[in-house]
Amino acid sequence: QVQLVESGGDLVQPGGSLRLSCTTSGFTFTYYSMRWYRQPPGKERELVARISPADSSTNYADAVKGRFTISRDNFKKSVYLQMNSLKPEDTAVYYCNAERVVGPFRNDYWGQGTQVTVSS
Repeated sequence: QVQLVESGGDLVQPGGSLRLSCTTSGFTFTYYSMRWYRQPPGKERELVARISPADSSTNYADAVKGRFTISRDNFKKSVYLQMNSLKPEDTAVYYCNAERVVGPFRNDYWGQGTQVTVSS
């Protein structure tokens, strides 16, 4: 049974920091690209950051570059999102995603989400 469980969401003041964690099971973690998405209130879900399975190369949305850092621990089958200098516009439900594409075949798993609220 595939599981992705996010944790670490909280209410934080602007300028603060949070670290999100996503612990996984039920699939071969080292084969999968891991991503963090977010969905702000009333808006579409958007990609925040991703990290490759092979060399842990990373990509970030322009809105979070220089403030957020994605990392993975293949031994613990977990992915993390360190969020610094948080802004009110970072308020959203944050989702962990695992994706693997092999030729025409795509496997795609999601967590249940964790709420991040940035407010004074």
